[in-house]
Amino acid sequence: MGEYVFPVTLPSVVVHGTAARYAVQRIFCVGQNYAAHAREMGGDPQREPPFFFMKPASALVADGALVPYPSRTTNFHHEVELVAAIGRPGQDIAVADALTHVYGYAVGNDYTRRDLQTAARTNGRPWDISKGFDHSAGVGTLYPVAAAGPVERASLWLTVNGQTRQRAAIADMIWDVAGIVSLLSSYFALLPGDVIFTGTPAGVGPLLVGDVVSAGIDGLGTLTHTIVSG
Repeated sequence: MGEYVFPVTLPSVVVHGTAARYAVQRIFCVGQNYAAHAREMGGDPQREPPFFFMKPASALVADGALVPYPSRTTNFHHEVELVAAIGRPGQDIAVADALTHVYGYAVGNDYTRRDLQTAARTNGRPWDISKGFDHSAGVGTLYPVAAAGPVERASLWLTVNGQTRQRAAIADMIWDVAGIVSLLSSYFALLPGDVIFTGTPAGVGPLLVGDVVSAGIDGLGTLTHTIVSG
């Protein structure tokens, strides 16, 4: 294979307890996986099950980074989420085996152009420009499963300028991690390098330039960003 025409920088995440990094290939996201958030967004968690969408790996933004306020929006939102990283390939994975394909977990922030998302939903259009823009996929330090502790019993939260906006239990998810991995693997052959944002609880809200937004999950540390002028 010859050289690339342009230099390539592979998006990656810091791994707890090692100097190695986890290279990110694809970012999958689950929508409306907490009943209260589904209702908050005008949905019905009993009638409308969670669904999948994607962000490009280039949207990855690390802990401590400055996040530019995105263009073409006046309603820029935060969404704290548990992120699961795949470590073993598989397709049509059984629920009982799904967690053996997970390498580790991290805190995520699924940044969203809410006004553009609302317009896309109203018009039956894709969510790409509302979800997959630059700096829209915040991911903190990745904790291998053995170091992450009992994630299924953890709480997650998010603060803006020290004020709590979101707080819930991972156990409140409609689909648990095993169910998500199993179902997603029926659509895609999952590979190491795939990360999955597993959905956000209620309390999403707007961010302004100058805001400091900090997301956390028990046992997985925190993910903090400052919103700056784009």
